[in-house]
Amino acid sequence: MTAAQDSARTAVVTGASSGIGAATARQLAAAGFRVVLTARRKDRIEALAAELRESGAEAVAQPLDVTDRGAVEDFARSLGSCHVLVNNAGGALGADPVASGDPAQWRQMYETNVLGTLHVTQALLPALTASGDGTVVVLTSTAGHGTYEGGAGYVAAKHAEHVLAETLRLEIVGQPVRVIEVAPGMVKTEEFAKTRFGGDEEKAEKVYAGVAAPLTAEDVAETITWAVDRPSHVNIDLLVVRPRAQASNSKVHREL
Repeated sequence: MTAAQDSARTAVVTGASSGIGAATARQLAAAGFRVVLTARRKDRIEALAAELRESGAEAVAQPLDVTDRGAVEDFARSLGSCHVLVNNAGGALGADPVASGDPAQWRQMYETNVLGTLHVTQALLPALTASGDGTVVVLTSTAGHGTYEGGAGYVAAKHAEHVLAETLRLEIVGQPVRVIEVAPGMVKTEEFAKTRFGGDEEKAEKVYAGVAAPLTAEDVAETITWAVDRPSHVNIDLLVVRPRAQASNSKVHREL
């Protein structure tokens, strides 16, 4: 059964206040899902939920910090049914070498990307299983599949998140829940690189310098929605998506 055939199917999107999360919420809503938007920024997700409702979709905003275990458990108890979970909350901080990396940034990245995904997945797994046709999406990164200089903290967190998804898939095989990992390469959003460099717009722009067409949030959102909307017996274990100009984490064609 597709989402369009059953508009009651509920999809939870974490980190839905901007970028890939917001774009994914829009795409899932367009595909017929009832979307539950979560993020720390209440004003952002409430505005997005209102936008989606104006277009005829079912949308609810629920402020949530995925690193707060108690808040996540309260959210899960209030949710009711759940068919799809998109673990999108995360992000990168800093680009220092291992020798001088900030342990506080490493800890924050691990808590958001890895433990945040763990908290929400554990809390919603019973509802996803009870739905009879659940899907867990873990948005990792090509950083979870290869290393690059200056990225060790983020790379370590995304490798851990990849292993979480891979292990969960092994452990729940035979249950009616799919585990899908989507690993984007270079994506240009309004906040990702700027946040990584502490608001330094010049450093953020250098990440994409000379790259004619990096991926957009919408590109990744379409990929996630496509994977989620496959027939129930089809599992997209891992989907790596990069712009044509990027052959690897360290090999990018730039027109300078």
